[in-house]
Amino acid sequence: MSTLFIQLTDLHIREPGRLAYGRLDTAPYLHRAVQTIEHLRQKPQAVVLTGDLTDFGRPAEYAHLRECLAPLTVPYYLLPGNHDDATQMRAAFPEHTYLGESGFVQYTVQLGPVRLITLDTTVTQQSHGALCAKRLAWLEDTLNDSKDMPVVIAMHHPPFKTLIGHMDKIGLLQGAVELETLVAKYSNIERVICGHLHRAIDVRFGATIASTSPAPAHQVALDLDPEAASQWILEPGGVKVYAWDPERGVVSHQMPCGTFEGPYPFHDGGKLID
Repeated sequence: MSTLFIQLTDLHIREPGRLAYGRLDTAPYLHRAVQTIEHLRQKPQAVVLTGDLTDFGRPAEYAHLRECLAPLTVPYYLLPGNHDDATQMRAAFPEHTYLGESGFVQYTVQLGPVRLITLDTTVTQQSHGALCAKRLAWLEDTLNDSKDMPVVIAMHHPPFKTLIGHMDKIGLLQGAVELETLVAKYSNIERVICGHLHRAIDVRFGATIASTSPAPAHQVALDLDPEAASQWILEPGGVKVYAWDPERGVVSHQMPCGTFEGPYPFHDGGKLID
């Protein structure tokens, strides 16, 4: 078993000293997440950041984000969300040439036996997401070039209903049906991983599993009323850990961020501790 990558999402980093939503300093939560990743017993090959890296897409926010991510000793890969600005992100991370110089942020990365394929679901100055014909055509071409290996698709907006009404109203409003039809054609797609929801949610999608991940700081309040208020809550933050089993393929774990008491042994000298 080897750790392929960590999914880290929805950081909402502000300028130093500025609070998200007027009351939350997200940077210490990201620091804690980075420390948690660095202390994993099995070092991941990479960290994949699935959007909403900053809160307003401002240059000073990306500069702060860069400082927060600096302690990572493994490569990390960026993907924009609806709170991001791709132009400012590229300017802040010029060595991340996979981001391209313009257009959609879509690329592939080989992580051990698995190919990571990213999709850009953002719509300029809008909260909802979309996949146009151009983006879907790129995905189909890339999937055709990846038939001989396991694949994970990463994107920001989830292509399924979460039943959290106010978030579904700003979900993937274009291209979700077409994406699922396309995904269903390829048996080598291990996962479709998403951000945006600040919660861990899993759904059958096409011929695979689609999921979202918790955020390191604030979570979206769990309320399945279609008319639920748009609210956040300081439930424990977390990340998703994706590992590889040669017999079963991708195995995912949800991991809270922080330092916790333990671990303690279940047994002493082969006997269960009474």
